[in-house]
Amino acid sequence: MTVSIVIPVYNEEENVETLHEELKASLEEAGIEYEIIYVDDGSTDRTLPLLELIQSRSPHVIVLSLRRNFGQTAAFAAGFDFARGDVIVTMDGDLQNEPKDIPRLLELIKDHDLVSGWRKKRKDPFFSRRLPSTIANWVISRVTGVKLHDYGCSLKAYRRDVIKNLRLYGEMHRFIPAVASWYGVRIAEVETTHHPRRRGKSKYGISRTVRVVLDLITVKFLQSFSTKPLQFFGSIGMGGGFFGFLFLFYLSIEKIIFGKPIGGRPLLLLGALLIIVGIQFIGMGLLGEMIVRVYHETQRKPIYVIKKVVGPSN
Repeated sequence: MTVSIVIPVYNEEENVETLHEELKASLEEAGIEYEIIYVDDGSTDRTLPLLELIQSRSPHVIVLSLRRNFGQTAAFAAGFDFARGDVIVTMDGDLQNEPKDIPRLLELIKDHDLVSGWRKKRKDPFFSRRLPSTIANWVISRVTGVKLHDYGCSLKAYRRDVIKNLRLYGEMHRFIPAVASWYGVRIAEVETTHHPRRRGKSKYGISRTVRVVLDLITVKFLQSFSTKPLQFFGSIGMGGGFFGFLFLFYLSIEKIIFGKPIGGRPLLLLGALLIIVGIQFIGMGLLGEMIVRVYHETQRKPIYVIKKVVGPSN
């Protein structure tokens, strides 16, 4: 079993050399056949030159340099596209994940398709990081039906055939277990070690919460209706149209049988509005069906641009 380690880095000049030494020592001690793919996500410090120096000393290393800061999801996607291992392991480049936990993930991956790390004893500030993360993990588990304690942990292991079938956008990397569940994968979770950040500044903040919530809505829609949008929009349209018809039917009886004036009734406007909106939602569903057909029949577009590749690659 060969392993590809994919690590996005952004302005981590103080950590990359220590990270590589610790990671290399852990992998070689465990006797793992590996390659390490560092994805420099448009760093503005000395991260890229240091990674190139590391690559010049190690044939097992590939360095991908993105033209600008595309974000962590795009960086992971770039690494996945270049990975050649039977198993792909992801982790952060800030030294908060423990490389010695990788063999534990690989042991579990033998009987599963995806293994997710769980930072049970997380070493981050409570109110700014741990509390929002706890709430988010609970909400994501309830909405997607895939119950994990720590969606945000980057230390995960995937079988090659699982990760190669996924397309990532936005902040979707944290939702990979939920998206992959659509394929019926076997998912396991294992407690991992988490270290406080030693050097450098965190790239995460509370501002990510809004983006995560929006991506969660996207994931839920893709999980349930990605190939059948008409069932989602059509259900709303049919419901609105049905209630609109009931309101207008009631007003018609009032007018025809009892002779009451209905021209100024707010219910008349509401009924007409519901029917019109219902028709529009059904139309949106039909357009969605056409877009899905076109999407599945055309080539995908990349979400990143490679500036250069240092080291062996596909």
